[in-house]
Amino acid sequence: MAVSNIRYGVGVTKEVGMDLQNMGAKNVCLMTDMNLSQLPPVQVVMDSLVKNDVPFKVYDNVRVEPTDTSFMEAIEFAKKGAFDAYVAVGGGSTIDTCKAANLYASSPHSDFLDYVNAPIGKGKPVSVPLKPLIAVPTTSGTGSETTGVAIFDYECLKVKTGIASRAIKPTLGLVDPLHTLHMPPRVVANSGFDVLCHALESYTAIPYHMRSPCPSNPITRPAYQGSNPISDIWAVHALRIVAKYLKRAVRNPDDLEARSHMHLASAFAGIGFGNAGVHLCHGMSYPISGLVKKYKAKDYNVDHPLVPHGLSVVLTSPAVFTFTAQMFPERHLETAEILGADTRTARIQDAGPVLADTLRKFLFDLDVDDGLAAVGYSKADIPALVRGTLPQERVTKLAPRPQSEEDLSALFEASMKLY
Repeated sequence: MAVSNIRYGVGVTKEVGMDLQNMGAKNVCLMTDMNLSQLPPVQVVMDSLVKNDVPFKVYDNVRVEPTDTSFMEAIEFAKKGAFDAYVAVGGGSTIDTCKAANLYASSPHSDFLDYVNAPIGKGKPVSVPLKPLIAVPTTSGTGSETTGVAIFDYECLKVKTGIASRAIKPTLGLVDPLHTLHMPPRVVANSGFDVLCHALESYTAIPYHMRSPCPSNPITRPAYQGSNPISDIWAVHALRIVAKYLKRAVRNPDDLEARSHMHLASAFAGIGFGNAGVHLCHGMSYPISGLVKKYKAKDYNVDHPLVPHGLSVVLTSPAVFTFTAQMFPERHLETAEILGADTRTARIQDAGPVLADTLRKFLFDLDVDDGLAAVGYSKADIPALVRGTLPQERVTKLAPRPQSEEDLSALFEASMKLY
């Protein structure tokens, strides 16, 4: 069980300069994106660094939904800067980019694909020491401040993949609810759907003792180990918070209580899935994001087509949990109940449809696009979407039920329309 260092509270970001001073940092890389660089969260961090005499350079060219190219540009900046510490201010895109920059600047002779997950990369274990990284999340979704995972679009294959190693986990996450007040409604909704699916997938993943084969050496044991009694506690708790607060957080930008709870739920679910793993919603989401055609999500200020990660994950959730429910129906019913379903008269064999209907209602209430068709896909795209899912074995193998290519095709087809 790998646990993350988290400091939570209104205004904790102001302490970041002191933290870096305490670490003896003399040359800090502050990473963010173009939008955030103009907003209070970044200003608060810079003020704290200046006040504590911590020298820093800013990299604000992070791409929202990063690519291998955008990772490499950040890595190049990090190598040239020879930094002794990093601060990432932003959502998952920024934090993940910073993890990659820290890793490859600390391992300058490695080839980019050395640490990328197999089968796309070589998936080598990380054996070099990294520099300290402080993550300051500004969205309530990815939980990236708690995990050793960095995800990107591998452009030549048009598919998302990533780097997964406990070694790249941030040294400290500063979870400051004040930052959530700068999120537009769709960003709150989509990042909240990522929390929802982190919790649902890690809770319904294959149990840790049913995974095989056993790694030949502990260094190759993945961070994602299957559902387990410790992760379960985090996942269920995060799910309860999502059920209670996500709609409020989306509908009212000034609801500090709701947005604070969602910010913490993101870290809770991160600690859960960071040790248990996610499965099919995430595995299938990577080609949905990667093969995007013209769809541009509302409330995202970007110059390229974009299906935000949380949206790409949640659109398949009704189909996925209908499919997985036959393995652990009690857990599926339990999560449906937490999300508001009346399960008193539900039969155990109906667990899948009950959870799927509960999710559909939840998504409908939050004005989510009506399935994959609404973000630009048709039946003709299904073979490409399936091909993009097949390399995601790091997560698809955690599903409680194995899936054939025909199963994946059927899941994509069932996700074309939600309502």
